[in-house]
Amino acid sequence: MRVLGVDPGLTRCGVGVVSNRTPAMGRKLEMTAVGVILTPADLALEERLLLLETELSTWIDTYAPDVIAVERVFSQLNVRTAMATGQAAGVALLLAAKRKIPVFMHTPTQVKAAVTGSGRADKKQIALMVTKLLNLTETPKPVDSTDALALAICHHWRGGSESKLSEAVAIERKRIASLHKTRLSNPSGSDAKVVSS
Repeated sequence: MRVLGVDPGLTRCGVGVVSNRTPAMGRKLEMTAVGVILTPADLALEERLLLLETELSTWIDTYAPDVIAVERVFSQLNVRTAMATGQAAGVALLLAAKRKIPVFMHTPTQVKAAVTGSGRADKKQIALMVTKLLNLTETPKPVDSTDALALAICHHWRGGSESKLSEAVAIERKRIASLHKTRLSNPSGSDAKVVSS
């Protein structure tokens, strides 16, 4: 499986691809690619979003990810930062939907816990563990690229179980809906109660 991690940002958007080629590899992951998409602050917002869309499209076309993992935006950021981050995340979500690539969102705490074992880890700890887990000779820079790799690692380790749970819930909902539909269309069927006088 190949996961494209996207650490959304309008000025700097981190991207990283992490692969696990065979299930037998278990937790052994490898970095396929890493980078940062930059958009100049002096461009109009719509031009920056277009540039981000073009660059992200190239990453998706080049690396053909099975899944895209995006960091979930939190409102605890200042409003301006949250808006820019949300807009960048929206571009990634739209591209995933257009290409019918499953997309999953992970919170910063989930990413930290998956990569370091602690939801309170700092950026330095995350970078150190990403470097170690992917057996890299040096830590990718800037931090946005390391965060994108951490998102991809998080999805490799958490996403499978979340995906299976979502599938199980969807199957159960369909079963219940079908059962309910059958009962509504056949009120005098075997489930109807017989009242004797």
